[in-house]
Amino acid sequence: MEFEEENAILVNFADMALLFGRLLLSLLFLEEGVELASNFDTALEAMAKLGVTAPIATATIVLQLGAGFAIAFGLMTRLAAFGLGLFCLLTAMLFHTNFASHNELLHFEKDLAIAGGMFALIVAGAGKLSLDMLIRRHWKTRLVA
Repeated sequence: MEFEEENAILVNFADMALLFGRLLLSLLFLEEGVELASNFDTALEAMAKLGVTAPIATATIVLQLGAGFAIAFGLMTRLAAFGLGLFCLLTAMLFHTNFASHNELLHFEKDLAIAGGMFALIVAGAGKLSLDMLIRRHWKTRLVA
């Protein structure tokens, strides 16, 4: 009995940690997505200077907002984390490769670290405090009934 109580506490802590981690990871993308969408024309001009076309820039904003919200709410979490993890890897390798600049190296490393967090989220899933789990429970009860 004592082991089950300890295990329940650990599961609860793990789910709280996953929720907190999801919120922290999503915050970066939501903030940037809102900023880019709010200043859309300026964002397109700035990205064009980096060689990013308007359709790709628009898709980037949509990815940041859509996947950012998905991760925050725990909806299709693994897919959203895969998309943002891949996005971070590409961003690091395409835009932060001037390692002579300490600032660029730091951005490269941060993008890799965020990608690592996303890939860990793919393995862990969203946890019990998520829309993914709510939907899974709903369908499980409908299939049993």
